[in-house]
Amino acid sequence: MEALSGLLLVLFVAMISGTVVSVALPQIIGALNGTQSQYTWVVTASLLAATASTPIWGKLADLFSKKLLLQASIVIFLIGSLACGFAQNTGQLIAFRAFQGLGMGALQILVQVIIAAMIPPKERGKYNGYLGGVMAVATVGGPLLGGLIADTSWLGWRWCFFIAVPFTVIAFAMLHKTLKIATVRRPDAKVDYVGATLIAAGVSVLLIWVTFVGNSFDWISWQTAAMVGGAVIVLAAATFVESRVKEPVVPLHIVRMRTPALAIVASLAVGMAMFGGSVFLGQYFQIGRGYTPTEAGLLTIPMMFGVLVSSTISGRLISRSGKVKPYIVVGSVMLTLGFLCLSTIDHETSLVVIAAAMVLVGAGVGMSMQNLVLAIQNTVPLRELGAASGAVTFFRSLGGTMGVSVLGAVLANQVATNIAEGLAKLGIKPSGSQGGNLNIAALPEPVKTIVRAAYGDATGHIFLISAGISVIGIIAVLFLPSIRLRESVDLAAPAKVEEPAPAH
Repeated sequence: MEALSGLLLVLFVAMISGTVVSVALPQIIGALNGTQSQYTWVVTASLLAATASTPIWGKLADLFSKKLLLQASIVIFLIGSLACGFAQNTGQLIAFRAFQGLGMGALQILVQVIIAAMIPPKERGKYNGYLGGVMAVATVGGPLLGGLIADTSWLGWRWCFFIAVPFTVIAFAMLHKTLKIATVRRPDAKVDYVGATLIAAGVSVLLIWVTFVGNSFDWISWQTAAMVGGAVIVLAAATFVESRVKEPVVPLHIVRMRTPALAIVASLAVGMAMFGGSVFLGQYFQIGRGYTPTEAGLLTIPMMFGVLVSSTISGRLISRSGKVKPYIVVGSVMLTLGFLCLSTIDHETSLVVIAAAMVLVGAGVGMSMQNLVLAIQNTVPLRELGAASGAVTFFRSLGGTMGVSVLGAVLANQVATNIAEGLAKLGIKPSGSQGGNLNIAALPEPVKTIVRAAYGDATGHIFLISAGISVIGIIAVLFLPSIRLRESVDLAAPAKVEEPAPAH
């Protein structure tokens, strides 16, 4: 429990670094005179770095000291947080967020791997409840803390980044003292840097294309052909490399197995819907409804309440029964229903309706996200735990990064259209600058009203897309085999790797 408390604090630090910033982002981008596209990239940069590096961290955890890797990732995260706090423009902030993302990705995957190396899958359901609780507290407390910091004149938004530093230092000290885990060093161990580089490059090009298509160039254009074609070729090369090397970053034999394959598809959908949808809620409350950062943080509590309650209760029920599939299915359905409800909102929707929909979304995330990782961990031996956990977390983060990019692009286009229509009604000829800059306070009152309504009305569109994406997740989890969690940390024999315990 001493070691677990240190691990949970590390996870808390990684989670709160994202949530503290989320509510304050509209104010941060406004203060730095950034645009909607840059708003999306401040979020996407950290997600992209975390996504691209996750499989590498997961593989390194199978080969080297897990404790040493965790300490190194804490230091990377600490330096990244300090750098973000000192950023002077949005370009610098995006770059520093990418560096911070390397540490965030490492912390999130290494905590899961270390806990999985200490606790059997059947018991892990209960501990996943603790994980869910920490995630919920970080996600509830983060926006509130971020809002208070942003609204406190003598602190300012830079402290949204600096606040992570003391937590990080405490976590480092606790883990140095309490975490004792056996290190299995293999003299022939090799990290597949070529495969990792190709995966990161292919994913990055796709995400950059998603961000700029429809604005900087058309969907059918030479730029689209070059970027999508290039990404496909690079990812095909990565697949070839992964199938040939001795120590692949993403082991293809695991990805091809039924349970991991379906869980990865579901994680991709959950990540895309969850990250993509929730990132823009803070923006909706502040820009679309005119609330302060603190009020916007308070208004996100229903979602986190859903996460906390559902993850804690489902975790204990899973540990008691040893069955995980029913909870993942129910969670996926609740997530979809929540997004369908949110797809009806505009700039005048009742906050009670929005809160009820957010509870559903939160409950869906709490019941499905961690349990999909658990389903994969149950099917692989201890020696491949890091790579398998890294693979599912990679695809979930990839889904999240793509979700933020796609939904951000959709939101930007819809907002631009709404603003142009609103200004035309006032007899004002729209210019490229109006609505592009998120410094709403600097706009004249009639224009400010149009911009707020444009954001409020456009947000429903992105939640409708999120609902459509999460339906894919429902289909994937319905085809999962009925998994009974094993009671040992490692598989009993290699013969059992290919398939989980018999269906019931």
